[in-house]
Amino acid sequence: MNSKRLGCLSPIAILSGFTALIILLAIEVISGNSIFSPGALNAQAGPMLGGITSHADLGKDCGACHPSLLSGRTMSDLCLTCHSNIQAEIQDSTSLHGVFAKSGVLTCQSCHTEHKGPNGPLTVMSSISFPHETTGFALTAHQTRSPGVPFMCSDCHTESIARFDQQICTDCHRTLDIVFTTAHRLEFGDDCLACHDGHDRFSDFDHSKAPFALTGKHLGPACSACHLDARTVADLQNTPAACESCHLEDDAHQGRFGANCGVCHSPEGWEPAKFDHNLAAFKLEGQHASVKCEQCHLNGVFAGTPQDCYSCHAQDDEHNGQFGKDCAACHTPQTWDDAKVDHNLFAFKLEGQHARVKCEQCHLNGVFAGTPQDCYSCHAQDDEHNGQFGKDCAVCHTPTNWENATFDHSLSAFPLTGAHVNVACQECHVNNQFKGLSSACVNCHADPPFHAGAFGNACQSCHNTAAWAPASFNLSHPQPAVDEHGSGIFHGGASCRTCHPSTVYTYTCLSCHSDNQGGEGGEGHEGGDDD
Repeated sequence: MNSKRLGCLSPIAILSGFTALIILLAIEVISGNSIFSPGALNAQAGPMLGGITSHADLGKDCGACHPSLLSGRTMSDLCLTCHSNIQAEIQDSTSLHGVFAKSGVLTCQSCHTEHKGPNGPLTVMSSISFPHETTGFALTAHQTRSPGVPFMCSDCHTESIARFDQQICTDCHRTLDIVFTTAHRLEFGDDCLACHDGHDRFSDFDHSKAPFALTGKHLGPACSACHLDARTVADLQNTPAACESCHLEDDAHQGRFGANCGVCHSPEGWEPAKFDHNLAAFKLEGQHASVKCEQCHLNGVFAGTPQDCYSCHAQDDEHNGQFGKDCAACHTPQTWDDAKVDHNLFAFKLEGQHARVKCEQCHLNGVFAGTPQDCYSCHAQDDEHNGQFGKDCAVCHTPTNWENATFDHSLSAFPLTGAHVNVACQECHVNNQFKGLSSACVNCHADPPFHAGAFGNACQSCHNTAAWAPASFNLSHPQPAVDEHGSGIFHGGASCRTCHPSTVYTYTCLSCHSDNQGGEGGEGHEGGDDD
């Protein structure tokens, strides 16, 4: 069986292919690689880089831009070898080339083309989708220009793709609406990019979604009426939202109600207004809530309106001033009739049994002012002592219990001291006699026979309340009880009874001077002297 051979592997085919290869290599050598060139290089002169001013100066050195397959390098790597300034821009995310690198457009040939001839363009961006929003300005609202013509980069970047003059915004928008553009510039300035980001966010801005929603009368004014001199987005967002920021000069109350207009007024209009009295110092409670404003705020005067009860209710005082002017001590704003008196707020507090006494028992005929506060005015008929202890019942008694009384004798004219403290009351107050008793000692202590009335009734001259004996004799003693100089007693240690064994009117010296029995003045001599 004969096998068929492939025609391309026949000797004639192999020879023909080899011959064609030799011819191509010869042409390449003779033409200097031009056989593979898609066209001439750009010859427009620029800044000198690597010793040349244009790509055309590279001549036939294709390797300057096209690395070999085995080198591991890319065309972009070779571009940056000469264009080292672009390498620095790529590291800066705010620069044009930095934006490209951040967006993933990393090859130079994506935008920069060659072999378009000596005058061919080096930058062509129509074939890429440039992420313009990464520059801070999106092209969302700039897809087409009137009348429906697509925007070209050169429409805005008239001088260079890397440069933009905001005057372009003004010139373009003046052709669209000269009145609005002129007014807008006067209100917000010429720095369009300070507020606009290309999304056209302010064209259909919904203020109700902002922190300060526009309702009522706020819907009418122009933006600049509130956003005065705003030049940036921050200025717009930081516009004060307090009422007084715009309406201070409209305050008809001249500051009497403070600066927070919203407490009473609403954006629907200045009138009608609602005032929440609970925000004021005087809250409206009970019956006060139904009183008309002008009943308290006469002639439309609000500041300085009295807050005490009596200023409004003096004519309602059925007590005729007997309880003073502090109505709130007993009454509440709920009702006048359901009054409660806290007697502890008065000078006379109700304690003990007094707390159970009915009001009319003390306040006769409904009279309150001037009601006596002393005990006797109410308890004269209860005085079992018949006035012997005076009228100050509180000296012994308390409001808790009449029976459990205590008497402090030290508060009387005759304080109890010494042995008097333990003496029973009835020993001095015979037959319960208290009033008019004499405080003289002889009233209870009769003069003993030994004194024979010689010392009078002033027992305290020699005695004290601690005990009768020993007693001290402080009266002037006649001779011979003093020496010749009158300097004192020299019958040292002798008691009264030593010389006066029976009475003070008789004396004897013989008790001691038995060797002088013949002398005068013996025992029994009355008033005799011992010479």
